[in-house]
Amino acid sequence: MITTRQLIAQARAREEAMARVEELLAAASGTAHDIDNQVEVTVDARGKLLRLWLAPSAVNLGERLGPLVVEIAQAAMREATQDGYNKVALLLGEDVTYMIEQMTGMPAPARAEDDDPGMTVEEFQRLRAERLGSSSSPAPEPAPATSVEDEDAYWESFDPASLRSDR
Repeated sequence: MITTRQLIAQARAREEAMARVEELLAAASGTAHDIDNQVEVTVDARGKLLRLWLAPSAVNLGERLGPLVVEIAQAAMREATQDGYNKVALLLGEDVTYMIEQMTGMPAPARAEDDDPGMTVEEFQRLRAERLGSSSSPAPEPAPATSVEDEDAYWESFDPASLRSDR
């Protein structure tokens, strides 16, 4: 049975957490630039323009400059939104953050179906070896086998909110 004091303590803890969420979202920002590094935009989580940098060569873009700035600002906004969700997830946990995404109708940008999943470790290692010119690198040692109990213990203590690269 939960006592009145416990309910009050829970309500205060929730109130403090929500106040902290506002602080985290206010501190979230995102920066993006075009492929040629002629335009760089930084925005906060609410979309406010914090910084716009144009290289001197950007004047050569002519009429394409305006749409390019808008496109880069949208990419920066996605980064800021993701930064906000990442910070909130560390405070409140992945489940609550996902619930917020569902309630607002604004999923985290990294959950978008068209999001680039990046590259696998194997792809990275192969490209690194090619770049360094050591195509004859030895094959990595296989990982030692783990028991089912070890894996179960690992996953029981694993907190997915501590990893933000999954978003």
